[in-house]
Amino acid sequence: MKAAFVISSDKEKLDIPFIHGYLSRRSYWAKGRSLEKVLLSVENSLCFGAYAGDGRQVGFARVVTDGVVFAWLMDVFITEEERGKGIGKLMLEHILNHELVRGTNGIGLKTKDAHELYRQFGFGEIPDPQIWMFRNNIPGPQ
Repeated sequence: MKAAFVISSDKEKLDIPFIHGYLSRRSYWAKGRSLEKVLLSVENSLCFGAYAGDGRQVGFARVVTDGVVFAWLMDVFITEEERGKGIGKLMLEHILNHELVRGTNGIGLKTKDAHELYRQFGFGEIPDPQIWMFRNNIPGPQ
């Protein structure tokens, strides 16, 4: 199955209307995100698209990193119709082996429902959480 899908970090291949539609209407974490904010986030991130054999985009993820100290993985999704085919795992392997991610001291992410998937790739609870701080710039519940 994996051979039928391709992962690419070429931003020229990204289907922005598809990405915006999924994030703003179907995701739990980015509901209502404007097209302008999606465009800005893509511009300022290392992006990965997952593509079916016919070229249509079926998944997306992005990473913000300096390539040295830290990377933050976010906006990860595979369309519901394509889940269960190993595409998410293929995409994570590709991301974690990218030179700007692989060389960092650590990679962070937030998820409400995919803990077991990420654990398979070495993710776990934040070590020494008492030393971490966070400033929330969004009012109201997350």
